[in-house]
Amino acid sequence: MRSIWIGYDPREAEAFSVARVSIRKHLTMQIPIRSLFLDELRGRGLYTRPTEVRDNRLWDVISEAPMSTEFAISRFLVPHLAQTGWALFMDCDMLARANLARVFDLCDPSKAVMCVKHSYEPAATEKMDGQAQLRYARKNWSSFMIFNLEHEANRQLTPAMVNALPGRDLHRFCWLEDDQIGELPPEWNFLVGHTDPSIDPKVVHFTEGGPWMKGYENVPYAAEWLQQRRSWAA
Repeated sequence: MRSIWIGYDPREAEAFSVARVSIRKHLTMQIPIRSLFLDELRGRGLYTRPTEVRDNRLWDVISEAPMSTEFAISRFLVPHLAQTGWALFMDCDMLARANLARVFDLCDPSKAVMCVKHSYEPAATEKMDGQAQLRYARKNWSSFMIFNLEHEANRQLTPAMVNALPGRDLHRFCWLEDDQIGELPPEWNFLVGHTDPSIDPKVVHFTEGGPWMKGYENVPYAAEWLQQRRSWAA
């Protein structure tokens, strides 16, 4: 069983829709594409972390840090939601340029999680629409990650853990040993402005801002994103 999960934030509803339509355009097999809605997860009692709004930013009280999106922490509930097989989580500020069914073929069953292991040290202190650009270990590894739900280690990642630990610990895969994290090729999570531009991306990640935001209309791969938006709107 395979599944794809996309984080949803109402401020990026358009990006979410384009990400989903770009995935569907390339898929060659039936893989369910599901959404992570924070209000729904709260309503089901799965997400109980206290949050506040400070300076017009969503603030995670446990982490004592701002959340750049509503799915900053809820992504780690995907193993509980999916239950079996392989489950891919991806941020909504992404554009699929290839068949995501193929990335599952790269998964190593001996690993608990598969991801692109970025060495990412952003110089800026802000990203997107004024959101804080936080620095933490293994940054962006969890923006596109595939959980092996048959792996014993992932049984530790319960909703109780997700609702209790600081976000920085979850994003560095604190429940796993280093050798339980498998590596995907960089083209599966191509960070615009950071990944080697000679690489032909299969998934483009507009991590610092995308063409749906003022001032980012001309970033690399914006034209392709805008074309997908036209397809979605039609």
